[in-house]
Amino acid sequence: MKKRFIFIVVLIAAIGVIYLFTSKKAPAPAKVEYYKEPAKGAELLYEKAEKLVKEEKLLDAARAYKKLLAQHPGSNMVKDARAKLDSLNIRTLFSAIPTEDSVSYEVKPGDTLSKIAKDFGTTVELIMKSNGLADSLIRPGMRLKVSRAAYSILVDKSQNILILRAGNEVFKTYAVSTGADNSTPSGSYNIKNKLIDPTWYKTGAIVPPDSPENILGSRWMGLTLPEYGIHGTTDDSTIGMQITAGCIRMKNKDAEELFSIVPVGTPVTIID
Repeated sequence: MKKRFIFIVVLIAAIGVIYLFTSKKAPAPAKVEYYKEPAKGAELLYEKAEKLVKEEKLLDAARAYKKLLAQHPGSNMVKDARAKLDSLNIRTLFSAIPTEDSVSYEVKPGDTLSKIAKDFGTTVELIMKSNGLADSLIRPGMRLKVSRAAYSILVDKSQNILILRAGNEVFKTYAVSTGADNSTPSGSYNIKNKLIDPTWYKTGAIVPPDSPENILGSRWMGLTLPEYGIHGTTDDSTIGMQITAGCIRMKNKDAEELFSIVPVGTPVTIID
């Protein structure tokens, strides 16, 4: 009986040893991966753009703002980034910084700013601003930054905004006033003429430029739609409303800025 008991104990021990050496090694517990909040792309791009502006790398800063707008359209930083980009676009345009849509032009004998502006489809004012010229005097051999951008204007009556485009890109957005009761005609037009300090020919009266009653402000850009145009104002508090007799009204400083950029012939589309 005793021998039988010993035999059973030895047999159990042997089975245990065999199992120990032949069984597969238990897999190690999986490594726990802790969740990490993804990098906030919009904020990083915004910070990068701000840093580049401080370093005066304006074109690189503009690219960073554009990337933010394209990749993060739902970000709460879009509105601010758009405003910063608009400001950068104007700052760059009115400087000697070369851009993709500008050329460095060497003035030739017989050239005038008017001739150069006409040849490149731009304005005398823009050439002067881009090159820091105090007057229109130029001489052969001078190099001038000249914009070749094809500008167009979109007026959205539902939002009372005017969008200036350079090619297919939004260049700057302005707040405007449009016609009361949606009276600004929708359609496609062009800028027909441009006037500095325009006289207002209203029914039964002629209002001179220096009169406080002249509601046209300091600039007029007439449309191929007779009697309608884009102009300044004597009352900035009306901007953003449907309040005019049908014209598109801007703050004087905005009208002057736009006037210096867009040449006669610029397409203007007005939508509801």
